[in-house]
Amino acid sequence: MNSTSFDNARQNSAENSPLGRDVAYPSTYTPSLLHSIARAQAREPLGIREPLPFVGEDLWHAYELSWLNNRGKPEVAHLRVQIPCSSACIVESKSLKLYLNSFCQTPFRSRADVQNTIASDLSVGFRAPVLVTLLSVDQLPQTPGFPGVCLDELDIDCEVYDVEPELLSCEDSEVQVNETLYSHLFRSLCPVTGQPDWAGIMVQYRGVPIERASLLRYLVSYRQHAAFHETTVEQIFADLVHRCGPEELTVYARFLRRGGLDINPLRSTRLDAAPNVADPRQ
Repeated sequence: MNSTSFDNARQNSAENSPLGRDVAYPSTYTPSLLHSIARAQAREPLGIREPLPFVGEDLWHAYELSWLNNRGKPEVAHLRVQIPCSSACIVESKSLKLYLNSFCQTPFRSRADVQNTIASDLSVGFRAPVLVTLLSVDQLPQTPGFPGVCLDELDIDCEVYDVEPELLSCEDSEVQVNETLYSHLFRSLCPVTGQPDWAGIMVQYRGVPIERASLLRYLVSYRQHAAFHETTVEQIFADLVHRCGPEELTVYARFLRRGGLDINPLRSTRLDAAPNVADPRQ
């Protein structure tokens, strides 16, 4: 099967997507299932406009992909997709799951044909070239731990559970540091279904020391906040820039797998933090 693009990758609101709805799961190749949502819808309220104040990418892993070879025998793979943060759209995650499921009973000549088809379709959906890699089940790398200092053992009181940027503060110091902090206590909510999304969050920066307890309280304050993964990381980035003014900043989130997909956004002032994407600020 040749890779085909399609004209009806829909750019709508999240409420019009298949997320949170009872839908049929097609088992033959259906690229029109992909549902695009403009990134600008979520960025505008955060004051994030072109040119973007960061570089980065969204790293997706799909663990449920199967198709038929030219003899009708099923094949399986894991899928890795790297999307530049400069893409005009995201693809709603349930629509991606439905799209990938549509490969289930579709014959393809080769793994390369599957990979090229997905890359072509997702580039239309995200409105930007994406990097697609098929991995065999035994190739999937183990997720490494975060570097740096874990905040989770800090003995603090928490009272705020919806996003509050004013919780962030810096130490009263003129000394600059270069450090990496992280937490596994992060929880937010899906903006459509209300289901919890769990993640580890890493903050790497150079600048005046961020008061660590304030950073942990701030991250905890997302506990009842509803937003997509990409928007959540961009808000953390924007709030840290506004409240703490670091000279360099990287925010990286690893969200736990849900529905066979995980999404791992990275936003940074450093181009080398995401070497596979171009700098949209140029």
